[in-house]
Amino acid sequence: MRNGMHTDWDRCVRAVQSKDARFDGWFFTAVLTTRIYCRPSCPVVPPKPENMTFYPSAAACQQAGFRACKRCRPDTSPGSPAWNQRADLVARAMRLIADRVVDREGVPGLAARLGYSTRQIERQLVAELGAGPLALARAQRAQTARVLIETTALPMAEIAFAAGFSSIRTFNDTVREVFALAPSELRSRLPKKTVVAPGVLSLRLPFRAPLNPDNLFGHLAATAVPGVEEWREGAYRRTLRLPYGHGIVALTPKADHIACRLTLSDMRDLPVAISRCRRMLDLDADPVAVDDQLRADPVLAPLVDKAPGRRVPRTVDEAEFAVRAVLGQQVSTAAARTHAARLVTAHGEQVEDAEGGLTRLFPAPEALAALDPESLAMPRTRRTTFTTLVRQLAEGTLHLGVESDWEESRARLGTLPGFGPWTVDVIAMRALGDPDAFLPTDLGIRRAAQELGLSSTPAALTARAAAWRPWRAYAVQYLWATDSHPINFLPV
Repeated sequence: MRNGMHTDWDRCVRAVQSKDARFDGWFFTAVLTTRIYCRPSCPVVPPKPENMTFYPSAAACQQAGFRACKRCRPDTSPGSPAWNQRADLVARAMRLIADRVVDREGVPGLAARLGYSTRQIERQLVAELGAGPLALARAQRAQTARVLIETTALPMAEIAFAAGFSSIRTFNDTVREVFALAPSELRSRLPKKTVVAPGVLSLRLPFRAPLNPDNLFGHLAATAVPGVEEWREGAYRRTLRLPYGHGIVALTPKADHIACRLTLSDMRDLPVAISRCRRMLDLDADPVAVDDQLRADPVLAPLVDKAPGRRVPRTVDEAEFAVRAVLGQQVSTAAARTHAARLVTAHGEQVEDAEGGLTRLFPAPEALAALDPESLAMPRTRRTTFTTLVRQLAEGTLHLGVESDWEESRARLGTLPGFGPWTVDVIAMRALGDPDAFLPTDLGIRRAAQELGLSSTPAALTARAAAWRPWRAYAVQYLWATDSHPINFLPV
């Protein structure tokens, strides 16, 4: 891990001098002579080492009076992998800030979700990131504003509102301070573009190379629920339930980015939609650190070398994934999709899709908790599992959101009827985002182990996987990729 890397001056200087893109998002370089801050891979000639200083976040740079570089655009760096591989207070706070909780509920709302005082959160964020929650949220608003300025024809007043600013004046002052350009100047620097339909945005989602899209998009396409998800013309498309409305996203893998086309009913949901799509595609991962660890095992090394950069396919909605995990217990992928499609048709909210393939949002827990259990075409025991899960999600006694403590959520899931180790761990891996979740009872994993000459008993697999920690969820992706059989959700 590279937590606190910005304090290792010599290592940061080497990364900047070699223009190493692997470190983008881990730290930021502030140039004392120009008062500009950059990502480590900035294409300009590196400054003299004595003129460099380093910060752990863009917000800390901005708070110290540095402006974003116009060449490398450090505000668009991939996020720090630390927030998706940890479940401590700072990591959970950062995930909530990315989900716009501070803008919607203020710092007291952030503190309430985490169960800490505002003073405790402020102190820990400043200690690790050099900026408190308000400064971090302000940096996010500035980035959202820039995206809207550069990708839409919206009037500046609407952009200010959508980005979360309280007034036009604050919007103008922040953009000018962060980017050293007025909002109108940012827009005038761009080539003239064809105006797209209102509410539609085309963005580039950066990632750290390498990225292997095969398992990532293949899994999402193979398990897609009709009406909610589809694979069309090289893009994974799905509907999104968002705080202020809904959206439809199309995600297309490219050589150096993911092309993202968003249609939103309310522009205020832009940063949340981006954050959730990045999280679903695991774009803030550090693939070099993951693959280096897994290569140390001679059995995994050929798998990693053949297709490096595998990511863990996650979710845009943790409650939705938990429900789908239960629907998929002990049935094939096709049967799980059929069960989910019935729920969507009966209880999902309708949406309009200009391309016609997507029709509904996946039902919210509240809607599922109100349905008649007898209408569920599944065994009575699984019906009990389903109804218990959706009731607790609807009542708020079970939390699986970005603020969740992974161990507490695992323990809570384990108390539910019908939740065995496989169901708990697949939710931990894909909903909670635990990079060390492991599935030793999974049929695909056991088949892969046999093909590789390993013992396939759960106990033996668990023992072997100890050397893969803390990246066992990524090892699962490499092992799954060796199996040509359809995905089956057999264990409970």
